[in-house]
Amino acid sequence: MIEPAYLHAIRESYNTVSEDYLKLVQDLSGLDGLSRAMLAAFAERVRSGGLGPVADLGCGPGVVTAHVAAMDVPIFGIDLSPRMIELAQRRFPHLHFAEGSMTALEAGDAELGGILAFYSIHHTPPQHLPALFAKFHRALAPGGHLLVGTHLGDGEHLRPTQAYGHHPVSYETYLQPADRIVELLEAAGFTMIARLVQEPGENSKRRQGCFLATRSR
Repeated sequence: MIEPAYLHAIRESYNTVSEDYLKLVQDLSGLDGLSRAMLAAFAERVRSGGLGPVADLGCGPGVVTAHVAAMDVPIFGIDLSPRMIELAQRRFPHLHFAEGSMTALEAGDAELGGILAFYSIHHTPPQHLPALFAKFHRALAPGGHLLVGTHLGDGEHLRPTQAYGHHPVSYETYLQPADRIVELLEAAGFTMIARLVQEPGENSKRRQGCFLATRSR
């Protein structure tokens, strides 16, 4: 099967920027308190559900994976970039990380107690989001939880050529409105629990959103 061009662009771009990306996210000290609270709420619900492990999709160098693991949540990380996986495994050898795509989850039906997609869906072309969220729904156990964090916008399509220390990149970024993210999640069979939308500020030049949902059927 031929890999979609956008996945190849994401992999190669994050392989290229991995070292400088890690320098910017050594820990979660730069993450705002509201986003931390959403991660904590997600972790608490997953723990209380006891339905299975959490997959951190687009885990990058594993910083968020380790943060959630420290909240007594069984979690593993998946990322398209082998270089990111190498950095994550080296820094957090007690956790499991694997190269893979969120568009081709190897988890069985209803296998996962939670899915975390924390700032990892914004490179996915909008026309692929319904299928992606359907895959999340399939992999989650009924009652399992999903937390999506992403940059928001009004449908902007960005084509940066450089990032993270002026490294060349070829990925593209798609900024969807919060209501559209909710609409797609509900259409995939999720029930919304909470949404958090933050306006641009010190931590981000764009609106940011966190969406907590559960698989209700």
